[in-house]
Amino acid sequence: MDLRLTDRVYVLTGASRGLGFATAQCLVGEGAKVVLSSRAQENVTAAVDSLGGPGHATGLTADLADPATPQRLVQLALDRYGRLDGALVSVGGPPRGTALQATDEQWRAAFETVFLGAVRAARTVAAQLTAGGVIGFVLSSSARTPIEGLGISNGLRPGLLGVAKDLADELGPRGIRVLSLLPGRIMTDRSRELFAATADPDAARTAVEAAIPLRRLGEPEEFGRVAAYLLSPAASYLTGLAVPVDGGAIRSL
Repeated sequence: MDLRLTDRVYVLTGASRGLGFATAQCLVGEGAKVVLSSRAQENVTAAVDSLGGPGHATGLTADLADPATPQRLVQLALDRYGRLDGALVSVGGPPRGTALQATDEQWRAAFETVFLGAVRAARTVAAQLTAGGVIGFVLSSSARTPIEGLGISNGLRPGLLGVAKDLADELGPRGIRVLSLLPGRIMTDRSRELFAATADPDAARTAVEAAIPLRRLGEPEEFGRVAAYLLSPAASYLTGLAVPVDGGAIRSL
């Protein structure tokens, strides 16, 4: 299938590694150009180099908690590549702990980055997009099924799922699509961190895999292929939906 991605331009936040980077690899592999952001300069530089350099990718060291970041990303895309066709908005996972264990400070910090930062980025990108544009949110399976020990994520992700649906309704008449992706347990640095925080990481992984119908964790590339398709013109009649990428782990219909 031709995804019709040649020369299209996408902004991807938090994409120097993990799911965002895997998506960037798929997009660039199909002929698109990408603008990446991450909080660590060395990670941004390594990611851009790995994707083939300025002809295919460029990067910005930035934090979504900074209100100026979204506009800087949009402007970089326009200055470097002359257009913007969409964005994949992703942020880091909030700290571990139950909803009761999290302090007011932790809730506020997570809201600024996970929630408000994502909404602000989508709003800024939407102002630049024309018909055929697309915004994707990388959320989590916790948007539908709470994950034990991740109280802040369980609280904020469902709210973003609602925002994405609302944006799909509002932007649809302009021909702009909005989608959510719900990754389950995929072997990223975040998953390794969560396993390492348990008393027995190997046993924890075995237990997680046993609850997944495919009986294994996903690979970042498997998520990236789904995300690249959803961002592409090949998915032009898909909007307002949330797509689990979880090996069947979410049990709701």
